[in-house]
Amino acid sequence: MYGINPAPYTCYRAAGPITIDGKLDEPSWLAAPKSNRFVDIVTGEPGWYDTRVAMLWDDEHLYFGFTAEEPHVHATLTERDSRIYEDNDLEVFIAGADAYYEFEINALNTIYEVFWIWKDVPLTPEFDPAKRRTMTLDGVGGHVHPRGERWGFLDWDYPGLRHAVHVDGTRGWSVELALPWKGLELLADGRALPPNDGDVWRIDCSRFQQVDVQGRPIPPGAGWTWNRHGHYDSHIPELFPYVTFSSDSAIHSK
Repeated sequence: MYGINPAPYTCYRAAGPITIDGKLDEPSWLAAPKSNRFVDIVTGEPGWYDTRVAMLWDDEHLYFGFTAEEPHVHATLTERDSRIYEDNDLEVFIAGADAYYEFEINALNTIYEVFWIWKDVPLTPEFDPAKRRTMTLDGVGGHVHPRGERWGFLDWDYPGLRHAVHVDGTRGWSVELALPWKGLELLADGRALPPNDGDVWRIDCSRFQQVDVQGRPIPPGAGWTWNRHGHYDSHIPELFPYVTFSSDSAIHSK
């Protein structure tokens, strides 16, 4: 549909406990494969700051570990579910067949979450737009998705989510996330949780930068993603990377 080959990634098992403190210093994180440097969402050119993500899993959680170069770490928003995309942020998107989850975080550890469901599928009573805080979206940045509109449930919170940020002076910041498998039941489409060896999910990670290297605002902001989308739009599940889960230990995979 879009003529772009999404990135592949292998997510290995954590070899031991993961402490959610944002530091990514456990042996499993040091061994886990890192993504390529994030690229411009439209052109595919490397972002001017190095941004990468790694993933791990165990029987209880799916983990994300981001590193974000930024000489002058900048964040302003402190209220949960503020429009974090208007700050410098890091983002995760996890897709099922008919819905996807969006997560955003800034360097102050403030988060924003939305659960999106395409309008061409019936809604369960849990997701009644008349009773929930919602928005609608057909695309971003002038791009309209061929599937049309989706509901965004703004008051949905991922159950048991843990997140932490570590700011490293003038070098940048890192983020660590732990998502209990229970919260992904709505996106599993019959797949096992935790996943079986070889299971494939569509998961994207991105970064939006609202100020340039001199600290000047750059509306609408620079968007950097795991792989190019060709549009200024993070909400294209067909372009999310293919994440294959491996039962091998991250440490033994080296």
